[in-house]
Amino acid sequence: MAAMKPRRFLRATAAIAVLMAVPVPALGDDAKAPAPVHAPYIAGQLLVATERMRDPRFRQTVIYMVNHNAKGAMGLVVNRRIGSGSLAKLLKAFGKDVDDAEGDIRLHYGGPVESGQGFVLHSTEYASDGTVVVNDQFALSTEIGVLKDIAKGKGPKLSLFALGYAGWGRGQLERELARDDWVTAPADPDLVFSETPETTWEKAMGTAGVAL
Repeated sequence: MAAMKPRRFLRATAAIAVLMAVPVPALGDDAKAPAPVHAPYIAGQLLVATERMRDPRFRQTVIYMVNHNAKGAMGLVVNRRIGSGSLAKLLKAFGKDVDDAEGDIRLHYGGPVESGQGFVLHSTEYASDGTVVVNDQFALSTEIGVLKDIAKGKGPKLSLFALGYAGWGRGQLERELARDDWVTAPADPDLVFSETPETTWEKAMGTAGVAL
């Protein structure tokens, strides 16, 4: 799978763990994350774990697929919220003081790969350096500026902040789909950015198999 050099974004892993009161492994300077680019296959759709899923890390998960092509796939789990905290404190943990920062930010488990790497999945009316548009409804940002803009009330209307991602090598996701570990569903923004992620899996299963 194609890779990109990690950006200096959301790398104060220990500070995040304290702020959010969740265990987050350290991330080395030489770590790499997959390049989130628009691709064919099921990019832009939801991947929904079925009851056949045996991996406990993915039990009843719903994953927004950022990238999927012949080389592999990458997505973010959208229905596992693991903490929340002050946005101002989070920015300060990264050495970024924003005087007018307001509100809290919710932290999601994005997946088991590179769990110290941060991603903001968001609506497409916002874009900055480090933003890649997946389709006309979803984009992904990987620069600290997106959090600064959110803190100032200038960020995307809808957003989800996640640590880590779900990744598959060449042909791996296709094999998992073939044995019915997953089904696909339309990526409704109301579902992806839901205020009640505990209901997201059941709702996504209800739309699985609908024409995309």
